[in-house]
Amino acid sequence: MALPNYEVDPIIAEFLEHQIGGTPLLAFRRITAHLPANVAIYAKAEWTNPGGSVKDRAAFNIIRQAELSGELTRDKILVDSTSGNTGIAYAMLGAARGYRVKLFVPANASPERLAILRAYGADLELTDPLEGSDGAILAARAWVAAHPERSFYANQYNNPANWNAHYLTTGVEIWEQTRGRVTHFLAGLGTSGTLMGTGRRLKHYNPRIQVISIQPDSPFHGLEGLKHMPTAIKPGIYDEGFADRNLGVSTEATYAMARRLAREEGYLVGISAAAAMVAALQVAEELAARGEPGVIVTLFPDNAYKYLSESFWTG
Repeated sequence: MALPNYEVDPIIAEFLEHQIGGTPLLAFRRITAHLPANVAIYAKAEWTNPGGSVKDRAAFNIIRQAELSGELTRDKILVDSTSGNTGIAYAMLGAARGYRVKLFVPANASPERLAILRAYGADLELTDPLEGSDGAILAARAWVAAHPERSFYANQYNNPANWNAHYLTTGVEIWEQTRGRVTHFLAGLGTSGTLMGTGRRLKHYNPRIQVISIQPDSPFHGLEGLKHMPTAIKPGIYDEGFADRNLGVSTEATYAMARRLAREEGYLVGISAAAAMVAALQVAEELAARGEPGVIVTLFPDNAYKYLSESFWTG
């Protein structure tokens, strides 16, 4: 499965999807100042995608592959469950390409995310917040089963076009942006597409690169968009034996890091981005303690504009 060629005139992004990918790699000043010169942390600024998150990559590939296979046509409704960002990408691309979009979203998704989805014209079904993303998955499956002739079930948790988008784009970008110097790659686990696709591509380039997964450290957490895999419905695209290491991150440490990134680096990022930074800093400090060099790369999936109603910002 191949994505369309993104190489267009840099001055003219002819269509919306031409703006997806090619995100910059960010460095840090104050938060990493204590690290030795031979240990570096970088993060891809995925909010520069047109829908504001890394999920634009997967959503576009899911839609494009379904168009090519004939599964998605103008008379079908694109249906999926989402905690917000993939839904925003579906809604944005659906509006641009002429598809109706129906999304099942936990009712505790941030008000900003819900407002954006409604602005794009998506049809929303809010599910039990206590059931989280798993409840939304089950609700979406039930609706598709009841309306099979009307639905294209995008099924981001089980669709290989999800991880393949990152194999074809994100992994290539990281390798090129670091000139092949990357030693560690970290990504949070939601659908797991970013970790699986990017990690596989980087392992293709250099099997010695360490691929590290990030997830909440307990089943009850405040890390919207991330799954605690031992107690969640595991995505079909997730291979739990793939990562070289799995790190659990606490809600409290993540919220504190979100404030630090905003106030010390000027990066106003989302919750999963802050969790990624907590884990990346842990790995960097371990390398420094052992006197080992490293080029650590993670992703900042989105910025904080969809989370500013959260109370932790005032801490």
